[in-house]
Amino acid sequence: MSAAMRQAVSIIGVPMDLGASRRGVDMGPSAIRIAGLAQRLRQLGVDVDDARNVHVPGREELAELAADKWPHFIDSIAAVCAQLALETARVSRAGRLPVVLGGDHSLAAGSVAGVATARAEAGEQIGLVWFDAHSDIHLPSTSQSGNVHGMPIAHLLGRGDPGLSTIAHPQPAVRAENVVLVGLRDVDPPERVHIRELGVTALTMKDIDERGVAAVVRQAIEVASRGTSGLYVSLDMDFIDPIEAPGVGTPVRGGVTYREAHLAMEMIAESGKMLGLDVVEVNPVLDRHNLTAALAVDLVASAMGQRIL
Repeated sequence: MSAAMRQAVSIIGVPMDLGASRRGVDMGPSAIRIAGLAQRLRQLGVDVDDARNVHVPGREELAELAADKWPHFIDSIAAVCAQLALETARVSRAGRLPVVLGGDHSLAAGSVAGVATARAEAGEQIGLVWFDAHSDIHLPSTSQSGNVHGMPIAHLLGRGDPGLSTIAHPQPAVRAENVVLVGLRDVDPPERVHIRELGVTALTMKDIDERGVAAVVRQAIEVASRGTSGLYVSLDMDFIDPIEAPGVGTPVRGGVTYREAHLAMEMIAESGKMLGLDVVEVNPVLDRHNLTAALAVDLVASAMGQRIL
């Protein structure tokens, strides 16, 4: 049994859609659990604790208060992320691996920050591999939508909203030279500027087309691991082509295939460097027969060491 398969895991649900304009991803944690995540990991020999969700206030009860806020619901999102960071830090300190189920991708400002905080207490820094069709590196001042799920990378780099960019201790949660975005195919012009100015490594679908997913993921692991104690993996299910994963918050044609996604997660497992994992943007409202949630379970299993042979 591999080191990854012996890992103790704590599953944390974050039923939040406050950071997105399209409703439904708040049901993602339930959909992934219904698809059998805990059972699958236990079959691999993983010690699984699946006992908690972070509380997220309902959008309807916040609608009046948030009507004039820009970005939308940002104070409530910051409060959720701060609580999530306490949870992932606690799990990391206990020697367990947090698996965070979303919910929209704004939650990563908390999940990653918590693990970064726990590792910083041991004098360590962490890297970040971000599998996503989008670069999620807007500042509040450059976002046209005001949706916070388009901003978490900027917040983890210590930029943007003070409530979200200062969750990690110390700040920033991650250094730009250890952040790798993989699978990009929908990037806004201001985000292109931010990527260049901040020095984040961005590996697009063109890179995957030209070099193959194995070479791209190998580079991502190497960059995120350089001078760090390991890497946090944040997987937006829209990384995968919507033909394979239709039930996602913001689908974009031209993503990776089923097997390419599995290879990416298998390589993460083989690296032995994963410190935490997000699986976000599963939207059952847009899904077919819970297909995307079932794929999410399969991919988490691969990231935890499941092999073909």
